[in-house]
Order: sequence, then structure tokens, then C-alpha cells
Amino acid sequence: MNIIYKLLLTFNATSTMIVIYLIKESYYILLLEKQPAWVSHIILAIVPLLLTIISVAIKGLLSEDDINYEMQSIEEANNAFLPSYLGYFFVALSVNSVETMIFVYLIVFIFTYFSQTLYYNPLFLLLGYKFYYVTTVNNVKLFIISKKEINSTSGLTFPKLRRINNTTFIDEEDKQ
Repeated sequence: MNIIYKLLLTFNATSTMIVIYLIKESYYILLLEKQPAWVSHIILAIVPLLLTIISVAIKGLLSEDDINYEMQSIEEANNAFLPSYLGYFFVALSVNSVETMIFVYLIVFIFTYFSQTLYYNPLFLLLGYKFYYVTTVNNVKLFIISKKEINSTSGLTFPKLRRINNTTFIDEEDKQ
């Protein structure tokens, strides 16, 4: 299940690149050919959001974990990935052929999947999630996706996590 979930997260993180390219090239959904193009574009833009909602809904299939020990530091990572994400947009806007787009997308997808740290998907922000880097007392840096608003490591624990990989977790608890 982890591999499927990681593939879904990777696709979610990179799929807006495809959407931007399709909109730029004025592609539309064939079933909506009699509708204005913007209808297709809105539906294309909604697909990554729906896939992100699905990935949140099925997080319970991942293995359980927790962090109940002292943490050295925590830093918000919401803005750390934005330049990379905007880079996807600029690449999608500058590609001139479908073949090139497919090739570039596959490279980005593969690097994102194997980096295992670039599961950053700004659509999580729309669902109320935030991204944090947590450094443990053993100097291990973990990436946490959580709805919690965290400003301090004092008394901070994550009793209900789902493990995406060895350094990336998604929190099951709602806001505190």
C-alpha cells in the first residue's frame, strides 16, 4: 500500500504541472466540447484537488506510528517548497510540445518519487494541513504533514501518525 500511496502523493504533488500545460495549450475534455473551454479548465483544475482529498481519506491504510519523545526543534515548511512548486508551473508554461511535456513530467515525477521529501502539495494547505520539519534530539529531521498549529516543541507529541516513509508522516489528529 505504501508504494501506491507514494505514487498518489507524487502524482498529486506534480499533477498541476499537467493541468497548467493542458490549459496553456487550450486542451479541453471531449465530453464538454460544446461547453466553453473554461468549463473544461475548471474540471481539469479540480482533479488534483479531488485526488488530494482521496489521498487524505485513505491515509488510514498506511502503517501507524507516533512521536512521543523530546524534540529538539520544529520549523514550518509551508513556504520552503513553494519555489520548487512554482518551478513546475514555469516548466509547464515553457514547454512547447506534448512529447517534451511527457518527457519532462516523467523526469520530475521520478525525481519527486525517489526524493521522498518532495511530497509537498500546496493543495494540502487548502484542506487545512501545514508542513513541518521536526528535528529529534538524535538530530533526525522528519517531515510532518499536520493540521495542528505548532509554535513550540514544549510538550509536543504526535500520538497518531501514519508513516509515508522513514522521514515523512501525516498526522491523523485534527487541529488542537
